[in-house]
Amino acid sequence: MRRQQPMIKVKPRPGEPVQQLMRRLKKLCEREGVLREMKRTAYYEKPSDRNRRNNRKSKRRLQKVAQTSGAY
Repeated sequence: MRRQQPMIKVKPRPGEPVQQLMRRLKKLCEREGVLREMKRTAYYEKPSDRNRRNNRKSKRRLQKVAQTSGAY
């Protein structure tokens, strides 16, 4: 089962222009990763490809941590 994310809501402030409201909505969507998730789920991804992607992701994360901590 996929987990359901709560819908993003942006309430307009009194006298706020529509452009600023849209800018706030875009920032919220970017912060929550909505577009990234939509792109990722747009096509079926084989489990082996998903595992490969996750392994690469964790490898990069470990290398980054090792690099910032000064461990060689």
